[in-house]
Amino acid sequence: MFDPSRDQVRNFFIQTWRKRADGLPLTPLETMAADIIGLHPEYHALLSDLDSIGREFSPEDGAVNPFLHLSLHLAIEEQLSIDQPPGLRTAFARCQLRAGDRHEALHMVLDCLGETVFNAQRNQRPPDGAAYVECVLRKAGRL
Repeated sequence: MFDPSRDQVRNFFIQTWRKRADGLPLTPLETMAADIIGLHPEYHALLSDLDSIGREFSPEDGAVNPFLHLSLHLAIEEQLSIDQPPGLRTAFARCQLRAGDRHEALHMVLDCLGETVFNAQRNQRPPDGAAYVECVLRKAGRL
């Protein structure tokens, strides 16, 4: 099973962004990641700095962890590509229609994924796919 360390994940995003900037060939996963990074210009300088691998991003300090944000984006893109959990692709399409913008719709789903992962960890249970899709559908109906 794939279980990278925090530094390996961060290095993946940094090296992917460097390869995109240098015009080097990317794997399909790197292409997906680079496209996501491209949507977040606020992270470009950070991803150009190798020292950012060890940086701490504390919610208590009001800091958003850009590596977590990008990782959740990447997870959602992979989930959408295989419609897993079942119904996510349709729920996302509804979000996108309501939001009028794919990136905004992805952030709606990202909120639901974060909530789903948090609940799974808190309850020490596997993530509830049905509740996740239900959350996305609720977000689609709120706009």
